[in-house]
Amino acid sequence: MPPVKPMLAKSVAKIPPGMQYEAKWDGFRAIVHRDGDEVEIGSRTGKSLTRYFPELVSALKENLPPRCVVDGEIVVVHGRRLDFDRLTERIHPAASRVKLLAETTPASFVAFDLLALGDEALLDTPLGERRAALTRALSTARPPVHLAPATTDPALAREWFERFEGAGLDGVVAKPLDLPYRPDARIMFKIKHERTADVVVAGFRFHKSGPIIGSLLLGLYDEQGALQHVGVCAAFPMKRRAELVEELEPLRMPDPAGHPWAAWAEESAHESARLPGAQSRWTGKKDLSWVPLRPERVCEVKYDHMEGDRFRHTAQFGRWRPDREPESCTYAQLEEVVGYDLGEVLGSPG
Repeated sequence: MPPVKPMLAKSVAKIPPGMQYEAKWDGFRAIVHRDGDEVEIGSRTGKSLTRYFPELVSALKENLPPRCVVDGEIVVVHGRRLDFDRLTERIHPAASRVKLLAETTPASFVAFDLLALGDEALLDTPLGERRAALTRALSTARPPVHLAPATTDPALAREWFERFEGAGLDGVVAKPLDLPYRPDARIMFKIKHERTADVVVAGFRFHKSGPIIGSLLLGLYDEQGALQHVGVCAAFPMKRRAELVEELEPLRMPDPAGHPWAAWAEESAHESARLPGAQSRWTGKKDLSWVPLRPERVCEVKYDHMEGDRFRHTAQFGRWRPDREPESCTYAQLEEVVGYDLGEVLGSPG
């Protein structure tokens, strides 16, 4: 019975041998429960996503066995690749908007594990057997419900790791073939792309625990010479957070006047530029205020991939780059990923 929390993965540097390999999908993790005409779509945290994806409810009824629990990912495809921004827009409080978005940006469901079938719970069944049962259960499935491609060939997994990124995928997941399903346990392995970029530190937010650094606000210059907010880096030891406050004190501005992001509090300003602090249904009433810094310091960060013109996930601080001029930190330095048709990914053998 719902809710069920999904099994999770921990990061490793290399693709481990002797496992089942799958693409790492960049969407909303979802556990689907179906019992006849009843369908419940649960999020990673256990909250219901069902009302936001009415088109998937219909498709899941048509393509899943009459009684089952399936683990997978909800994704939105745009321009032959995954589009996470359009996916997040699907979570909207207004029923009329939900109905419209279901028609204009329909979602797909990619299934990669089977937790129950009929009256049988499969949590203690080894992955290899669960995968075989899932393949049989979805043998006649049609879009927008898909069986995730999987392989036990590490060479093919390495090829997927390189090629599939162009379709918006996030890396590779490795799963031991004898692995039982353990909700909320981090016992799978994920291998993600990692790159570096030199970025301008143009502000920071205080930590929720007090007057120490919570996150650094990062920027890159576009072709027009405007500094665009591209994300944050936030994972620092507590001692380092305190040190950073003193380290950045000489750059603090008494007010944002004259700062490239001075208009951040004006909703209309976000329509023409990437600025920190945009309110959304995700942030709610969260305090998004920040401390402006003169954009004079450069740091190197590690990131996995871009979502449009921003870092998809929180970046990791690497080192200060006193040898770099802020104006030299542009989008041009970023690696351009070769495009790849998502249809080719979903058309791979299961």
